[in-house]
Amino acid sequence: MDEMKYEKVGEANNRAEADVIESFLEAEGIDVELIEESVSYTSYAVPMVRIQIFVPIENIEQARELLKSF
Repeated sequence: MDEMKYEKVGEANNRAEADVIESFLEAEGIDVELIEESVSYTSYAVPMVRIQIFVPIENIEQARELLKSF
């Protein structure tokens, strides 16, 4: 079985937040993969999407350190 090359570093509450985190990490030279977990709707019909954030295993500690401010 192949080893996983990416590890989950966190989650975002919506796509906009995930995009900010993705841009921040990529500016630091870390590749990012975003995975949409699920879609639900509030009473106002505004989509709320949980986004899982994955980075390469070799960058996991650096990413965690950088994301402490989030």
